[in-house]
Amino acid sequence: MSGRSTGRVAALIATQRQAQRRRLRLAAAAGAVVSVAAVGLLGLSGWFITGAAFAGAAGGLAVQSFNYLTPSAIIRLLAILRTGARYIERVAGHEAALKALARLRPQLFQALASAPPERALALSSGDASARLVQDVDAVQTLFVRLSAPWALGAGVAASVLLAAMATPLAALVLLGAMGLTWGGAAVIARRRAEPAGRAAQAAVALLKDRLAALEAVAPELKAYALDGWAAQQVAEAAAVRDRALIDQAQAGGWMAAWQAGVTGLAVAAVVPATHGAPLPLTALAALAAVMGLESLAGLIGALHQNGAAAEAQDRLDDLLPDEAPRVRAAPRDKTMRLDALATDLSPPVRLGLFGASGAGKTTLVERLIGLRTAPEGEARLGCIDIADLAPDARRALFAYAAQDVRLIEGTIRQNLILAGPADEAAMWRALDDAALAQRVRADPLGLDAPVGVNGERLSGGERRRLGLARAYLRDAPWLVLDEPTEGLDAATEAQVLAALTRRLSERGQGLILVSHRLPPMAACDIRLRIEGVDADGRVRMTRQAEPAPAEA
Repeated sequence: MSGRSTGRVAALIATQRQAQRRRLRLAAAAGAVVSVAAVGLLGLSGWFITGAAFAGAAGGLAVQSFNYLTPSAIIRLLAILRTGARYIERVAGHEAALKALARLRPQLFQALASAPPERALALSSGDASARLVQDVDAVQTLFVRLSAPWALGAGVAASVLLAAMATPLAALVLLGAMGLTWGGAAVIARRRAEPAGRAAQAAVALLKDRLAALEAVAPELKAYALDGWAAQQVAEAAAVRDRALIDQAQAGGWMAAWQAGVTGLAVAAVVPATHGAPLPLTALAALAAVMGLESLAGLIGALHQNGAAAEAQDRLDDLLPDEAPRVRAAPRDKTMRLDALATDLSPPVRLGLFGASGAGKTTLVERLIGLRTAPEGEARLGCIDIADLAPDARRALFAYAAQDVRLIEGTIRQNLILAGPADEAAMWRALDDAALAQRVRADPLGLDAPVGVNGERLSGGERRRLGLARAYLRDAPWLVLDEPTEGLDAATEAQVLAALTRRLSERGQGLILVSHRLPPMAACDIRLRIEGVDADGRVRMTRQAEPAPAEA
């Protein structure tokens, strides 16, 4: 149905189809009943009305002998069957689709999280949202429309059978009209609907990406009076989206017009083809032709949506490369060796990294913990080169507080438990050690106080300390802190560092600390100056005997 049969997303969709096969089969069976009932209802109604008219014109005796009870009962039965089956088809089909998508999104997110980090982290928030929400929604048609072929087959069989009751020629004419309708709709879909659907899907994603990017810098845009420029950027993206959606709608209109035109020609051709048959059967054949061609609507609708569904699958497949590192399990040995050191480092050693801005301190840390792809030979975890370790295997060894703290739009509690399960006592201890507990206790909601979008209700220092408290809650042999005291006053910095030293001693945890400030570096046993990144991508570093200057 989508025009795409390979790729990891196609495999995930096939798995969910198998998991939802009972509901999909029920929807298909109900769709077939709908088509048969609809064709029979209209055809029999036409025969009944025409027959009753002729009986009335023939006089009272004919009226008395005309059996109107049985056709009336059958018509009522068909109407009930059509209504009930339509309800079952919609409920079963959409329930299967929604349940499949509910399982598909976590699978996609998990696959994305375990993919090479440069692929996942290169996505903007708007693009990631568009793919995991909008693109997944677009493949819903691959489930909902699975009943369409069954409905079509049943409708074709029923309508051709009824037309054949008039004359075999009428049935052949109807079959030809159905083939013509499908062929023309397929051509229109391939030339207009599919390109327009793909363009519309990509344009909607571009608009979401643009909106998310501009929303993230809204305060700066207001400060520099760039609101109008931002609105123009959004308007341009929206115009591209609108043009694509208009093209897609026009393609759907051409397909509907083609179906309607062929339906009219089919009726005009079927009526003469019933020459010699009783007029009630002529009416039956003509109306059966109308409903038989109407049964194509489901597949034509699927053709109309195929472009968007195929584009969505392509975009989701781009998220999920098939490549994978050779070693996926975290090493049991917690030792670490960097290129510049001749000895292995094991917890509770404390390693400090300093250097000029942009030299590669954060780059080295992110490579260690699996947020960037590492070159071969730069570092080892246990006896394994980190280049051979899957990102999730590396991350299991580290608790990380980034320099740029990211918070979810939720409560303090919800942001803390991202590190893993923890009771309230552990949360308060972590907040105490991050010098943030007093601020949280002052809020009437305490741990359930909301932080706003990306922590907008907190100051920069509070956001950084909340990120530090979150890292404290993660049970890992190494604690990695990137500029943990940046932006803090001297008293708060001293409080945080004293609690950090105490916590490390109590837990026997190793420390990797990135800082350009002297107080944090003074707590480190080993110090490395980061010199820069070589042409081959490896970070250059040299060991230092003394702490770095205050602004190294």
